[in-house]
Formats: sequence, structure tokens, C-alpha cells
Amino acid sequence: MMLLAYSLAALPNAFAADAVPSEPVAVHFLAADPLALDSAPAVADDEDGDDPAASDDSDESSVKAEKEAVRSGKASADTSSKASDKKSKKRTIKIIQKKNFMKIGRYEAGPQIGFVTNDPFLNRYILGVTFDYHITEIFAAEIQAHYSPILGTGGENDPDWKALTKQILSENSVSPDISKLDAMGSAALAFSPIYGKAAVGRKIIAFDIFGTFGLGAIHTVDDYKALQVKEDDVDYQSTAQEWHPTTVISGGARVAFGESIAARLEGKATSYVEAINGGTLEMKNNFILQGGVTFFFPSMK
Repeated sequence: MMLLAYSLAALPNAFAADAVPSEPVAVHFLAADPLALDSAPAVADDEDGDDPAASDDSDESSVKAEKEAVRSGKASADTSSKASDKKSKKRTIKIIQKKNFMKIGRYEAGPQIGFVTNDPFLNRYILGVTFDYHITEIFAAEIQAHYSPILGTGGENDPDWKALTKQILSENSVSPDISKLDAMGSAALAFSPIYGKAAVGRKIIAFDIFGTFGLGAIHTVDDYKALQVKEDDVDYQSTAQEWHPTTVISGGARVAFGESIAARLEGKATSYVEAINGGTLEMKNNFILQGGVTFFFPSMK
């Protein structure tokens, strides 16, 4: 009996030593021993070897670290990698828009009005027409014809005379060598190297810059009253009306308001030699500023 009592007294110490091993293990009990059941849950619940308190501390520290990174403006590793992926996907895409106004293979015709800007003695107003065939978008063949009406017959009340002419004739008795341009025709090669678009309100309009080089002829009429000679003077009559070959250089801009209509503004320079009063030769350089509306046909393909 005493041996049995000693064995029963030593049994709890043996189970207590086995209940806390050096490494966590799962323990299975075959006997319903109260001492073993009390110690079993502590070991079985901690099978993965993690300390709950340590896990909570690590989660809290990671949240704090992420908040600090956001406050300081430094992205985390995941955020940086996502941003770099987005940047790598971004790229510049160049788009060539279709031209909404084409000239190639089309005719252009329309009226023009203008005036001679650099004649100090006479007012010369110009009425004209232009006719172009656009060989390509850049090059075109052009023909222009102009008429400048003679509005007076000379004298103080002549609307063609400027104030300077009236002054030097009436006050200084000086006869200026002047002649009135009354007609002109020219043929030229036009080129349009610059094309663009502009936004006007909600509408997009097309424009181009062009220049022309060509030859032509100018018809002039001498003013015998300004020359202070008789109308039937032989020398005067020999050169009273003449055609002069001339060079033509011009440049301007064309603004298209639709497929078939455009506005033009251009400056035209002409140079020619004329004989005044039967023998005096003069080099004349006229600069004409003109504008108008032109129409394109047929319709664009």
C-alpha cells in the first residue's frame, strides 16, 4: 500500500515535466486526467509557434510605418512599383489629322479689288479677276486680269489726282511725269509652301501662305494736262497710250471658310519701263494691295 501511494504522489510531477516541452508539439491524451487536460490547451493552441502578443505588436508597427511613409511623401515599395508600371505604360501618340481643305486638281476663280499704294501723284483703284489651276497642293498656274478706271480728265477737280499733284501744278508750275495705269494682265507660277489651321470660336478654318512669280503687261495713259502739253502734240501722241512688259512678284494668304470658298489677301509688285512725252524713259515700280473672294470647283474628291 505504501508503494502504491508513493507512485500516485510522483505521477503529477511526471506529467508536469512532459507538459512543457522544449519545442511546441501536439499532445494527445488517452486518460482523462484532470492535470493533463488543464495543461493541454496551452500547448495545442500554439501549434504554429507564434506568440499572439508579438503578432499584434508587429502588425501595429507595420501600420505605423505605412502611415509615416504616407505622411513623409515616400511611397512604399508596392506603390512605387505600381507607379513605375503606370509610367512605363504612358507614351506620346502623334496623330496626323486629315486635311479638311484640298486644292489639288481643282480650279480657283473669283473677283478682286485693290489699289496702288506707292504712287505719290495718282489715285489708282483696281478691279480684277483671278483664275488658278492647282496642279498639286503646293504649285498652281495663275492668270490675272485687272482694270483701273480713269475717273477724270485732269485738272483741279480730277479725282485721280492726289493733293501733291494739284499743289505742284497750281503753286509751283512743275509738270510731273505721270501716267495712269488703266489695265494689266499677268501669268504666273504660284506656290503655297505653308499650310495651317486656326480655331475661330468653335470652327476650324484652314489657311495657307502663297507666293507667285510671273510676267505680264501693263497699259498706261499719259495725262497731257499734268504734262502741260496740248492733247494733239505729236510727241505726246506718240507715247500717249502704251503697253509695257512687266515682271510680277506677289505674296499673300488664303483663308478657306469651307470646301469651296476662300478669302485672299495679297500684295503685288510690278516693274516696267515706260516712255513719257515721246522720249523720257522712266522705271516704274507699282505695289498693288488687293483682296477678294475665290471659289473652288469641282468639289473635293
